[in-house]
Formats: sequence, C-alpha cells, structure tokens
Amino acid sequence: MAKSVGNASGTEVHPVSLMHADRVDPQLLGGEGAWTFLSFLEHHVARGAREFHVIPLFLGPSRAITQYIPEQASAWRAKVPDLRVHLAPCLCPEDGSGDDVVAGILARGVRELMESEELESPRVALVDHGSPVEVVTQVRNRIAHRLADLLGEGIEAVAPCSMERREGERYAFNEPLLEKLLHRPGWRDEAVVVSMLFLQPGRHAGSGGDIAQICARAEADAPALKTYRTRLLGEDPALIELLAERLRQTC
Repeated sequence: MAKSVGNASGTEVHPVSLMHADRVDPQLLGGEGAWTFLSFLEHHVARGAREFHVIPLFLGPSRAITQYIPEQASAWRAKVPDLRVHLAPCLCPEDGSGDDVVAGILARGVRELMESEELESPRVALVDHGSPVEVVTQVRNRIAHRLADLLGEGIEAVAPCSMERREGERYAFNEPLLEKLLHRPGWRDEAVVVSMLFLQPGRHAGSGGDIAQICARAEADAPALKTYRTRLLGEDPALIELLAERLRQTC
C-alpha cells in the first residue's frame, strides 16, 4: 500500500507501524524488519532528517493519532528543536471528508457479492473492530448511513455493529456486537452480507479470523442464515487515492 501511495503521489512513502510490527520475523517480510513509528523517527533523525509527513492508515481519530503520535513528536522536539512532524487527517475525520470514498468502496463490495451470489435484497451488517473511543464509532455509524443511501432499495437493511467491545456501560456505544446482531429475528433467517470496515487482513478480518468464526457460529445456530463477507477496503484503488490526497494535505 505504501508503494502504491508513493506511485500515486510521486514521492517515496515508507510503510511504518505504530508499534508491535518489529516483533514480526524479518524473514516473513522479505528479509527486512518492519519499522515502528519511534524506530523510524530515531533512525532518520540520527541521519539528519528533520521533516516528516505522517499519513494515518486509520479510519477514525483514534488515540493513536490524536494522542500517541503528537506526544511522541513533542518529546522528540524537546531533544531536536528543529524537528517537524506533519500529521495528515485520518481517512474519515469528523468533518465527513472521506466518508463518500469509504462508503463507495463498501457499496461496490456489497454489489459485487449480490451479483456473484445472486442475492436479492439481503441485509447488510457493517462491522468494524469496536473502539473505546466513541468518536471512532461515530465514524462507523456515519458510514453506515451513507452506505444505506448508496445501496438504496436494493437491500433490506443496513446495521452498524462491532466485532468486540470493552466491558462496562460506558462502552455500550459499540453495540450491537456482530454476534448478537446475527441472532436477532430477521437477521438470523436469511442472507446477510457482512460489510468489512477493515483496511487489511489479519487475525480479525483475515481468512479464518475472528469475524469468519463469528459468522460460522451464527450459521451453526441458525440454519436459515447464510453470511457473505465483502473484500477489505485496502483492496480497492480508491483507498490509495484517498491516502495520496491525505499526503497532499500535509505538504
């Protein structure tokens, strides 16, 4: 994805993770270890770099980009006063820019499944991971409304839901969970397209991941239910264009 954004923007773009990716065996990554934000910053500052442009591969304004990156950049500026870190907006900031792009990708995925599986008026469950930050969940809910508008009368209903949530009433904004939604009357009785609000595959959205297992359990409990999962957002070229636009906003 970083290479594609670089090609679209005419500049070199480095793939960098917030954290944890440096634990991946470099042999699984073509022999090159993964960068984390801090290791990338430290490496290039030591070699004289002073200006960085950060494109968040995040759908909403999670704490990773509202707190962690600004705090780490500020700590580095205390040591390197002329350091400049330009942080682009997330893919779907609170002003709604980006919503149409992401909802459009999701709508194409739903329509592709409807055509290939010959589905008529399915229900659509728009699922994300679930977040402890309510404004991130509000992004998902906005996109669900936009997705419903784009799909129109071709579907029975669109419902936003989460894969998981933290315990406690304060995190109830993540409800319903996908597992609960698939057990509701109507939803358990027909075809459901699970629209994947995920950027890349992994243990949640990948083949045999958590969402696949949730769907399999729901189908086992409700024989009339049949679920279909859309492709991921990162597989659509429109996402690359949106990331390239976010980069231009920092320049």
